[in-house]
Formats: sequence, structure tokens, C-alpha cells
Amino acid sequence: MRWSVVFVMVGVSTFALAQESALQGELRREGERVADACQASFKAVPVCAYTLFTDHPLHIAAGSMPPQNGFGLGGAFVWSKNTRNWRMSWDFDAVGAFSGAWRAGGYMKMIHTPHPATPRIQATHPYTVFNFYVQTISLNKLNFFGLGNDTALAGKSLFGMNETIVGASAIKPVFEWKSIRWLNLALLGEVNGRFVDIRGEHGQSAPSIETLYSEVTAPGLSSQPGFAQLGEGVRIKPGIGNLKFNYSGKFQQFFASSSSHNSFLRWTVDLDHTYSLYGSSQPGVESAERIGPDSCAPGGEKCPEIPRTRNLNGSVGVRLLLSESINSASSAVPFYFQQTLGGQDIDSALTLGSYRDYRFRAPNLLLLQESFEHSIWGPFGLKLMADQGRVALTRGDLGFSHLKHSFAGGLNLRAGGFPMVSLMFAWGGAEGHHNIANMNSSLLGGSARPLLD
Repeated sequence: MRWSVVFVMVGVSTFALAQESALQGELRREGERVADACQASFKAVPVCAYTLFTDHPLHIAAGSMPPQNGFGLGGAFVWSKNTRNWRMSWDFDAVGAFSGAWRAGGYMKMIHTPHPATPRIQATHPYTVFNFYVQTISLNKLNFFGLGNDTALAGKSLFGMNETIVGASAIKPVFEWKSIRWLNLALLGEVNGRFVDIRGEHGQSAPSIETLYSEVTAPGLSSQPGFAQLGEGVRIKPGIGNLKFNYSGKFQQFFASSSSHNSFLRWTVDLDHTYSLYGSSQPGVESAERIGPDSCAPGGEKCPEIPRTRNLNGSVGVRLLLSESINSASSAVPFYFQQTLGGQDIDSALTLGSYRDYRFRAPNLLLLQESFEHSIWGPFGLKLMADQGRVALTRGDLGFSHLKHSFAGGLNLRAGGFPMVSLMFAWGGAEGHHNIANMNSSLLGGSARPLLD
């Protein structure tokens, strides 16, 4: 954690020196806003808390760590600068949990906004977005039940993991061809360096991973080489009335060191459909690609107000996710890069919620999700989910037979730019029920952090 914290502090110090007068002005105005919001009154508590957790350039950073690792609390610094052709923003944050888990990182976003003398496109269109990031996370408690769709609860073990991600990604909208502009087509790309360190976790009720599993049953357990990870993809987001589509296809290459047998390929297809019941989308969706994870509005704009109206908002969603890995006969996909179903995964996504976190793990995955969301009052909303899915050790075993099932229901809190909070109760699987509470690690409307798997 020491070097990650040093990185964050150096980044903050650099901007403080380079933008001293502007920074002093922003800090003074933020102090005035905090003083106005935090009056000595019980009624001022919600507004005061909202200001402390969302204002800029400094605010409290908070959010759930990956499952089994507690709640993270720390600080964040946000800065932005616009030029004629670029909108740039920087986010730095560091959080820690009582469990000993922590995360620190820096995130830069550059949005290309060219102003040619004679505009070639006579229409409003999205801009190209570049992301640059460095993030380190340390997790002390992760479940491992073995590999495959038929593992037993008796095979539960624990391990700890550190992962550092250094990389860049880009989103290039394709708007030049008028005939396909309605598709909202975009090209996706990423280049990442991934550095993982796996360790045993002792002194818990469940055994440490190395006491039950070996390199054969948990590939990558004995050593973890550095990976160069590339990714290319395409996305379309057309809309037909209230029905919105979000289709993406991605192909990733994980290249380990030359002496390693852990290199592999992965392709993923994600088909998401959302029907808005009242012709409006959930707040924060449109701005997610334009700002960093610690921001809730572009530079110079205020965060959204906490809704206090009875305006109705609701949606019905259906999603199909299919992911398969390809490796040679002499190589194996490291278990720590294999995606999981059950409870929440390492990126806090809820799948087959009634099962234990990280319950089913394998190189290949199939997931069907149906969801219903509806506002109740102000920032509170109801969410219902049904999941069907399975994992497979080989691509040939992946199909719609032997699917695991789960249902979930609960409340969501979407309060302006405050991180989304969800309280869910999941049931219907073969292993009982599961209570899940989560606060998103990004502000509502901010972009997601790099995926850990």
C-alpha cells in the first residue's frame, strides 16, 4: 500500500503546485459550501453528509470492498481542466477497511472535443474518450470452492490477493456514416499490465487454499507471472422508443511471461435490453463515460440534487452474458482470472445471489438475468431479479442445461451523486438464502473502475 499511497500523494502535490491559485479558489468555495450545508441542525445532517461525500476537489471516499472484505473509507481528490480540443479530468483516491483490505489509484480521463473550422458532421454526437489508470488493491479474504459447476460447499477455502493494474482504454464512437448513426456504434480498446500476488489466508474458520488445493486443481496457485492484457471490442446502443439495447462483444488476450503456461484468450458477448416504463432512464447512466469514478458531474457543474418528488421511474431488463476462454493443451487459465457466479463476484456484480460469494468458478460462463426496477419515493426504489446461469471447465460443456437458479429482491438508494446503495435478499437456490448489502465504490454517474478479472 505504501507505494500506491505515495503515488496518490505525489499526484495530488503535482496538481497543487501547478494549479495553486485555482486550487486555493476551489478549496475556499468548497469550504463555503460545506459550512452552508453543515449547520448545527438535525435537518442539515443529510445535506451535510451529501456534500462531504460528493463535493470537489476533496471529498470523503466510501464504498464496499469486494465481498468478504468489508467497507472501505478514505479520501478522494478530483481535478479537471478544459482546452479548446480536450476535456481532461484526474481522480485520485485511497480507501481502507477494518478487515485490512485497501485500494488506491489514480485515474485520468481525456475527452477529445475537436473544433474544426468547417464542421464535417452536422449533428450532435459523442466524443472519443481515453482513460489512463493505475490501481492497486489488496484483499485478505476471498472464497475458493474449486473449479466447475458441481463443486461442494465442503470444498470451501480462503486466499488473499494483491493486484496492480496499469493501463489505458479508449472508446471511439463511429458517427461518420449517417446510415448507421442510429446504432450508436463504438469501437473499444484496452492495454493493461496486470500483476497479481496470491497468498494463503490462515486463522479463519475455513482452511487456507494451499491446504486443500494444488497447482493442478487451482492453476496459478504456485506462481503468478505478470500479464500483458490486450482487448478489442465493439458496442452498439440503439433505441426503439422506450426499448434500449446495449450490445457488446469483446476479445481479450492475456499474455504471461515466456516461461509461463498461463497465457490464454477470452471472448465475451453481453446482450442487455432495458425497457423504460415511463420513457426515462435511471439517473447517472448518460454521464458514466464522461467523468471519473470519484466524480458525479463534469468539471464546473454541480452534482445532481437528491430527488424528493414522486415522479415515477421504472424499467424491465433482460440480459444474456456469455464468456469463453481459449488456451493451448500445455497451458491453463489461472484460477484468479476465472470469472465467478454466486453472491457477488470480485467486481461486486450480483449474480445467483442466493449462493455464497464466488461460489462457482471456471474459464467459461453463461448467465441469464431478468430484472424489474421501480421508484417508490424520492431516492428509494424497488428491485427484483431472477438469475439462471452456470460455469463450465470446457467450452463444449457450456449450454442451457443444468442451470443454477436464484431470485432476489430489495431496495436501491439513488440519491443524486451519492454512491448507489442496495439492500437485497436472495433466495431460491439449492443452498439457502443470502443477505447482500452494497455501496458502489464510484459516485452515481461516475465511471467504473478497471475490472479485476
